[in-house]
Order: sequence, then structure tokens, then C-alpha cells
Amino acid sequence: MEKRAPGPISRRALLLGAGATILAVALGIRHGFGLFLQPMSVDNGWGREVFALAIAAQNLIWGAAQPFTGMLADRFGAAKAIVAGTALYAAGLVAMAFAQTPGELVFSAGLLVGLGLSGTTFAVVLGAVSRAVPPVRRSMAMGLATALGSFGQFAMLPGSLSLIGWLGWSVALVVLACLAMTMAPFAGAFREVQAGHAERPAARAALREALAHRGFWLLSFGFFVCGFHVVFITTHLPAFLVDRGLPLATGTTVLALIGLANVAGAYLGGRWGERFRKPAMLAAIYLGRAAAIAAFVWLPVTEWSAYAFGIVIGLLWMSTVPLTNGTVASVFGVRNMSMLGGVVFFCHQVGAFLGGWLGGRLYDQSGSYDAVWTMAIGLALLAALLNWPIREQPVAQLAGQRI
Repeated sequence: MEKRAPGPISRRALLLGAGATILAVALGIRHGFGLFLQPMSVDNGWGREVFALAIAAQNLIWGAAQPFTGMLADRFGAAKAIVAGTALYAAGLVAMAFAQTPGELVFSAGLLVGLGLSGTTFAVVLGAVSRAVPPVRRSMAMGLATALGSFGQFAMLPGSLSLIGWLGWSVALVVLACLAMTMAPFAGAFREVQAGHAERPAARAALREALAHRGFWLLSFGFFVCGFHVVFITTHLPAFLVDRGLPLATGTTVLALIGLANVAGAYLGGRWGERFRKPAMLAAIYLGRAAAIAAFVWLPVTEWSAYAFGIVIGLLWMSTVPLTNGTVASVFGVRNMSMLGGVVFFCHQVGAFLGGWLGGRLYDQSGSYDAVWTMAIGLALLAALLNWPIREQPVAQLAGQRI
């Protein structure tokens, strides 16, 4: 008789490995975009707002497309979404390499890369992972995939900086486009993970249910703050440190430390989600961010204080992802997980747009990032207040149904 037990276990391991690899490549490339701000701006005669606006548009488009990409992944499978996203991502990087006007940069780094990210990152990958594991292991599995994927943010930053120094920023982007294409073969691991069952609630009904839920809005607004922090820091921290008299290599090292510490932080986020109330852990993380940012900008900025900030903020970086997505799954189930996770992520990306764009806008106006750092602290405190009252009671229990 055929032994069936090992099959699901091996498929889950394969899925986790493939998902982590896709996240590592997609987020690793994206995490290094801040390294291109100064060389591209200098060579093209732009102020910092031009590059910041393109990256802000990228994040907004990424977020706006995510619910639709997630809905398609829920219905037709994550594999197709990942392949399409890979092609758009690579095309955007190549077009970015040859961009000579602000409009061309927004089209390439903003539109194409943003659409590519929507098919190769959290909502699609973690939505598939959430459906492939038992509910009791769901938060842990998403945390593990996020943690392993986060390693790409650490490993790829020194490589990106070396490519810029060796080949120049334009050729470096072409090389990164070739690297992005390696995500496509890993989509094969997702072909059997389908969400389309006959009893699945209609996507519109599930969306209406979520939008009528107070906790869904609180969670989404809290994730808005996460996006503001992540994109402001990754886009502007290297330039901020250069302004303080530190070399660009210091900023690269800090971003790499964020990625490395994030491996532990994302894993711990998944573990915490299994043991404690997830919204309470989110509130604690945002309070920790407020304290870390305040200490960094209010104390003298040195090379070692920058490294310490990278480690601390890295521990609090993507630990929000398994906790936020795990809360969505706990309350609304996993049948429309990619779509609903995409809606929450859209709010994250609205915050990302403002964090990236305001950083450049206010710097060009005042010559300082002080106002944006202050906003980041205040928003972290607000996010803690928004997440604390959220309850994880499944909506189907309220309706007397079974998820």
C-alpha cells in the first residue's frame, strides 16, 4: 500500500523553502534601492525627491495591486502570480537602468517594479503557505518563511554595493534583473496549492465582511505605520548617515544588519504569535520601534550607534508580518487570505509611499530629516494604541458558522 504521510510533509518543506527563496530575492533586491539614491541622483542632476517619489510610487502601486494579485492567486493559484510578477520585476529593473528622466524612473522603478513585487512577496507567498499548514502551525510557518526570506536582505546588500562600485549603478541594475529572473523556477512548488474550493465564500462577500469589521481597520491602520518606517529607513538612512559624516559603506552595513537581525525578529514574531495574543505583541513591537528611533536620533549619531540601531530595529522589522497576517487568518480564515492580506498590505504601502516621498520632499525643503524622524516616533506610538484593542475571535464564530 502506498505510504501517504510523508507526502504532505515534504511538500510543505518544499513550499516553505521555495517561498523563502522568492522572498529573499524579491526583498533583497528591493532592500538595496536606497544605495542607488545618491549615484543616480548625482549622475542625472536630480534632487533627492525625484528618486524618493519613484520609490514611493513603487510602494503605492505594489500595495494597490496586492489585493487584486492576491485575489487572482486565491482563485488560480500562486504559481501564475509569481511567474508574472517575476517578469515584471526584471523588466522594471532593466528599464530603471536606462532611465534618464523622472518620468522614466517612475515608470520603471515605480510601476513595473511595484507590480512585480505584488506578485512575488507577502500576500501571495504567505497566503499559499497559510493554506498548506495546519492552523496551529500557521503563524509559525509564516514567521519561518519570512525569517528565511529576510536573510536575502542581509546577504544581498554587500553584493549590490559591490556591483555599484565595480560596474556602476546602471549595469548593477541589469545584473540584479538577471538575479530576479531566478525566482520563476521556484513558482513550481506552488502549483498544487490552490484555494478554489466550491464552498469558498465569494471574494466580494469576504471583502465586505472584512471591511465591516472594526479590528480589520485597526490592524490595517497599524500596518500603515509599519510601511512608513520601513521605506523611510531603507530609502533614506544611507543618505542620512552620509549627511552626518559617515561613509556610504556604514549605511550599507546598517541595512545589512537590519536584514540579519530581521531573520531572528521574523522567526520570533511567528513564535510569539503561537504563544501570546498577536495584537498585543504588535503593540509591544511598535512601542519598541518608537523607543529605538528616539534613542537613535536624539543621541549623537556615530558609526557604532548606527550599527546598534540597525540590530535593534531589525529585530522589530518584519516581526510584524507573521503577526499581522496571522491575525487576519485567525479572524477571517484562510480561504481568501491572499486577497484580505493584500488589502491590509495596501494600507502598509500607503504608509510606505508617504515615508519614502516625505523623506525626500522635506529634506529638499529643509535640508534635514528631523521632521520625518519625529513623525516616525509619533506614528509608532499611534500604531501601538491601534493594535492593542484588536480581538482575534473568528468572525464565523460570531455568525455561528465554521471556518
